[in-house]
Amino acid sequence: MNFSFLNCSFSEHRNQKVIMCRFVYNPSYLEVFRKEFPSAKWSQSQKCWYVADTSLYRKRLNLEQKEIGYQYETKIQGTNLQAFIRFRNALEQRAYSPLTIKTYLGEFAQLLLELKSKDVNQLTTDRLNAYFLYCIKKLKLSENQVHSRINAVKSYFKLVLHKSEIIDVVPRPRRGESLPKVLSKEEIKRLFDVTTNIKHQLILKLTYGMGLRVSEVVQLKITDIDSDRMQVRIEQAKGKKDRFVNLPQSILTELRLYYAAYKPKKYLFEGQFEDKYSSRSVQAVFKRAMEKAKINKVIGIHGLRHSYATHLLEAGIDMVFIQKLLGHKNIKTTEVYVKIGRQTLGKVKSPLDNL
Repeated sequence: MNFSFLNCSFSEHRNQKVIMCRFVYNPSYLEVFRKEFPSAKWSQSQKCWYVADTSLYRKRLNLEQKEIGYQYETKIQGTNLQAFIRFRNALEQRAYSPLTIKTYLGEFAQLLLELKSKDVNQLTTDRLNAYFLYCIKKLKLSENQVHSRINAVKSYFKLVLHKSEIIDVVPRPRRGESLPKVLSKEEIKRLFDVTTNIKHQLILKLTYGMGLRVSEVVQLKITDIDSDRMQVRIEQAKGKKDRFVNLPQSILTELRLYYAAYKPKKYLFEGQFEDKYSSRSVQAVFKRAMEKAKINKVIGIHGLRHSYATHLLEAGIDMVFIQKLLGHKNIKTTEVYVKIGRQTLGKVKSPLDNL
């Protein structure tokens, strides 16, 4: 949509960062604006319309996007701000995914905030050891959180300072071995049965039926679906790799009904303004379905992917095929499903049953 009649500026209104939208009064302009931005509000003091300053509205208005990690920049002191910006530039230059960049910058920022005006570039191995021990003992971070923070700081020393040896010798906490949480086939069927919205049901069915990550579900484009070959292309997934998964035969009719009803333009599942459906919305769909189905397991939507792999294994599908369908780089990642599959453990009879 062309919004050339708009004059936009960034401002604050009632302690909220907003985008002010000014234009010469014209009934047709106003109609277009209100149709495209129904949540816009009128500011009596500024005599103009405004919307929240979010990435979505910046994109819709063709405005410059906020830099990833912008919220930390006003809080980081001294030369460490330059270190933060250099780290972001290095991650973007190497084409890390936006999610990885967001995670690494967030973890690195926590170290910089703790350092205050002390120069991060002057840290020694001993000082880093003391910091990570502080994360464990004082901040009570989990093993996975500490690993994530170490990975971020290590990437800074490696990519920016070219001194990875300073942090290579930092010991990492041992991770506990946790097994994936899965749903039974009966529970998954209940999830589908209680989800009456055709769009929401299709999201859940494709997530389970193709073993997708949430990020992969929302990235699905109409052009990714090849109904002739009954395959779906998963583009630039984790590790920036493409792969193909099988389109379930049982979903084809529902897929066509959904397309006829919603008429998506680019992404298979679209939210507001024809942009892709958000991961948060998909997670909310799953959570509501779990509540309606009265399934009390503490499990997220990623459990549908785990369930897909486990059920394939129980059906006798070769581990190598499952690895390729899931897009795992290492077969060892896939082998974890052997530990929860009923095709092996289910055959073991408890001695209690023989008493």
